[in-house]
Amino acid sequence: MYPPFTADEEHHLPNVLSAPRFATYLRETGNDRTRALHLYHWNLQVSAAFMVPLHVLEVALRNAIVEAIEAVHGGTWPWTQGFIRSLPNPRGPAYSPKRDLEGCAAQQPTAGKVVAELKFVFWEKMLTNRHQGRLWDDHFYAVFPDAPRGVAASQRRSELRSDIEAVRRLRNRIAHHEPVFPRALQDDFDRIIRCIRWRNETTSNWVLEIETVRALLAVRP
Repeated sequence: MYPPFTADEEHHLPNVLSAPRFATYLRETGNDRTRALHLYHWNLQVSAAFMVPLHVLEVALRNAIVEAIEAVHGGTWPWTQGFIRSLPNPRGPAYSPKRDLEGCAAQQPTAGKVVAELKFVFWEKMLTNRHQGRLWDDHFYAVFPDAPRGVAASQRRSELRSDIEAVRRLRNRIAHHEPVFPRALQDDFDRIIRCIRWRNETTSNWVLEIETVRALLAVRP
């Protein structure tokens, strides 16, 4: 699957990629320069492949959460004080959903534009226990209709939040061009598909038809 590297590639690529970055791959391959380059190539490919299911998950997740918010606060929720006051606003450098929303809402003309600008972590924070009574007791199964039933909405919401937190860590590593090969990537993939399935099983089945992650996981060098 992987063509051999030329002598020039073996010489220049590690230097261009930087010694500290390439050292991670060398350690994994017992200081075998060629194997390390193949692993780097594979890491690039699998990171790119994950963007397809991650894209669908993020869009599906935020649309589901927006439906729940609108059911309680209406279509102008980004500017509705009742919703804004429900958001945490920690001091200091910690991420603040309230500040994120207010910053986006001040710059964007429509709720749809605000949704597109909010950070992924905003949607994760909407799944915390803080919002259970306001949103999820009444609306979890309405906006995630294909989630397994038989338990309280609070339990399913907690499970979804845990999955999304793990997926966000993967997403951030990919976005910052960091190695993902040390992760349990099959577990990451399964989480993504599960989260999409809870929103809509047909959509998760479609992702399984078009994704290339599993094929790459089977040929990790």
